Amino acid sequence: MSTNRPPQSKPLYTADERRRRDETVWTLVQAVLAPAQFVIFLVSLVLVIRFLLTGAGESAATLSVVVKTIALYAIMITGSIWEKAVFGRYLFAPAFFWEDVFSMLVLALHTAYLAALAFGWLEPRGLMLLALAAYATYVVNATQFLLKLRAARLDMAARVETRLECAP
Repeated sequence: MSTNRPPQSKPLYTADERRRRDETVWTLVQAVLAPAQFVIFLVSLVLVIRFLLTGAGESAATLSVVVKTIALYAIMITGSIWEKAVFGRYLFAPAFFWEDVFSMLVLALHTAYLAALAFGWLEPRGLMLLALAAYATYVVNATQFLLKLRAARLDMAARVETRLECAP
């Protein structure tokens, strides 16, 4: 007999939400866009840091931040559609409320970068520092999502184990 107690927390997905998650094409879209955005982020991070340290590669760093921001918009828009398909609302579903709240900060900083670039509000170094601030929030937000999904997987595994233990 296992000493594990049955899970006490509310599952991330109800049975219907899990079914909708598994049936919607937007789950696959998110599964493709999230790692793609992360790779874009890593490349851009290197280019931004290189510029800040050496002053070289301003155009490449700038372009990379713009591409990263476009990728962010893509994942946020499709993520909202996914959230509507699974939870019935475009944003702030209880299961992902705090992740969505922090996502708004991530979007605000990336958008501020685009505005500062477009209107010349900051010099190149200031733009790159703003990009780093946006990237720091992105890392926190990505970590939020990864921890939430990991917890959901562990919870699901514990629920399955509990059902197996309780089965006659």
